[in-house]
Amino acid sequence: MKYSLLALFIFLTSPLFGQGLTPSQLPAYLKGVPHMPYHSVPNVLKFPKDVYLGEGAGVALNKQGDIFVSSRTGPGGHMLMEFDPNGNYVRSIGDSCYCFLFPHMVQVDSEGNVWTVDDGSNMVVKWHYDGTDWRPVLYLGRRSEPFGSGDTDDGFVLPRAASLKFSNLLFNMPTDVAFGLQGQIYVADGYMNDRVQEFDKYGKFIKGWGGKGTSPGQFNVPHGIIVDNKGLVYVADRENKRVQIFTPDGQYLRQWDNVGHPWSMCLTSGPNQTMYIADGTADLIYKVDMNGHILGWYGGQGKRLGEFDNAHEIACGPDGTLYVMETRNYRLQKLVLNSH
Repeated sequence: MKYSLLALFIFLTSPLFGQGLTPSQLPAYLKGVPHMPYHSVPNVLKFPKDVYLGEGAGVALNKQGDIFVSSRTGPGGHMLMEFDPNGNYVRSIGDSCYCFLFPHMVQVDSEGNVWTVDDGSNMVVKWHYDGTDWRPVLYLGRRSEPFGSGDTDDGFVLPRAASLKFSNLLFNMPTDVAFGLQGQIYVADGYMNDRVQEFDKYGKFIKGWGGKGTSPGQFNVPHGIIVDNKGLVYVADRENKRVQIFTPDGQYLRQWDNVGHPWSMCLTSGPNQTMYIADGTADLIYKVDMNGHILGWYGGQGKRLGEFDNAHEIACGPDGTLYVMETRNYRLQKLVLNSH
């Protein structure tokens, strides 16, 4: 009898679904959508002494399962770090790079190169491993310089918005980067310019599209960008509460307007892809098919495992595993499907 009472106590005192959301608290677009049976693994990243994660901004995985994280640690901290598949610290990358100021997201391309997006320095940088260390091999954008008194804040250079607004070769607070099937580089030039910039694999500018607005093809903070295995480009149009889909050359096709505030996206591998979307406003994760139908959800706002506070970037790992970086909880969560 005591074991039955213990089980009942655990059931009654545990938050519904493990995240503290009741059916009445769910957004209307999630009514009837099943909760995904994930659990969060504690202490994913293992740091050596005196190394830490600041405000977590980005997370990405390579094909070997190595984990790359970007961190807003301030002067002297490690803003880009590599961990092995078990979460063991491997190294910091680019500590002396002039390109780091306020990291935003990190991505890995099909050849295993690591790309960093920094919305403080207005730079996107490609990092290549030469067998010894990671080296910057391509720079897009340019870091602003101080321009008179009062333009720096605790050693950080403030973006010069007016001078960066209209150039095709400069960004103004970029948010994400993605890669086309022919080597194209797509940059979400998100917070100020509200556009996508396309470059060839050598960094030569091809074209841009977008602009601030609510019409098809316009954006209001394009916060994330990704390319599927057919070459279609998906843009997380965060403040317009939609994902917009484009051809590889930027022609508008359609949109999904049922996915909350999309902040970041990742795709599963293989021919039959599935997308996962991090909504950092509602602090929920959505599983979405390639027609935009939500298949499941997970999360809720909070500080406990399985809850989020500014779910900023999401990465898809093997076997359905997800990695979610949170800016306000200063942590990375690894979500693993429950065994049946």
